[in-house]
Amino acid sequence: MAKKKSEWMDWIKALIIAGLLAFIVRTFLFAPIVVDGPSMLPSLEDGDHMIVNKFSYVLGEPERFDIVVFHATANKDYIKRVIGLPGEHVAVENDALYIDGQKVDEGFLKLEKSMLEANQVYTYNFSLEDLPGDYSEIPANHVLVLGDNRGNSTDSRLLGLIPIDQLVGNTKLIYWPLDRIRILND
Repeated sequence: MAKKKSEWMDWIKALIIAGLLAFIVRTFLFAPIVVDGPSMLPSLEDGDHMIVNKFSYVLGEPERFDIVVFHATANKDYIKRVIGLPGEHVAVENDALYIDGQKVDEGFLKLEKSMLEANQVYTYNFSLEDLPGDYSEIPANHVLVLGDNRGNSTDSRLLGLIPIDQLVGNTKLIYWPLDRIRILND
């Protein structure tokens, strides 16, 4: 009888430790997220399941074109792409991205832009000064984010700049559906 009780206690301890480890990993290191809506097309599709690396910005800073998850509201996280970094000026003119006056290639949009008809634009003109907050450069500890589907995305053009402390982490791995499993490259 004592042997069975000891065996049960071992199982209970193992389950508690496994649960604790799962809690720690999910809370502090990695978490799943499901893409909700078309704002990141063509890179991400509605319903793509991804892993968010929550640890990425504990030791490092966001980089241009990182795909990030951030707290948009108290109950809603958004997934967008980092376009502008602290200290930079961002503008889009004639469907081209300019950072501090220098044209920057957005290779992830090349195919979509090439399919546009004459006189169509993928991203309407805007500059940092047009965004909520009336900034002339992105302040410290903030980033400018845009969805890849520029015509259908609630991003910094409406929300304003995103404080870095609102970033949950970055994501590169689609793990579901099976036919879309891949690691995203910039």
